[in-house]
Amino acid sequence: MSDLLERLRDRGWRLTAQRRVVAEVLDGDHVHLTADEVHARAIERLPEISRATVYNTLGEMVSIGEIIEVSTDGRAKRYDPNAHRPHQHLVCYRCGTIRDVHPSGDPLTTLPAGERFGFTVSAVEVTYRGLCPDCAR
Repeated sequence: MSDLLERLRDRGWRLTAQRRVVAEVLDGDHVHLTADEVHARAIERLPEISRATVYNTLGEMVSIGEIIEVSTDGRAKRYDPNAHRPHQHLVCYRCGTIRDVHPSGDPLTTLPAGERFGFTVSAVEVTYRGLCPDCAR
């Protein structure tokens, strides 16, 4: 069973055939699929699954904190199942490929107190950008 399926089952989320297929499609390392990509892959496993069901399932998984919605530079939103392991993203600015990265150190501590303007900082999102090996050729 995938990590995402296991987490959903542990929280008591009703795993219909459609929800199971969406979770299975999102399983793996460096998965950052658009809703349309999830739908296309889900149809291969469950031909009767609708686009609306995929969108609704993704929205539910985001709202319960089991997947992360990733937006980069006005491109289509992507869905990341790596919601419970702190990480940042490395994005190719040409093709949009996204990889999870785990830089050392705590990004919460790198913002000097004088730059916090009285905010109590609780989360940080860092996106590294560059060219992937394919686009750099």
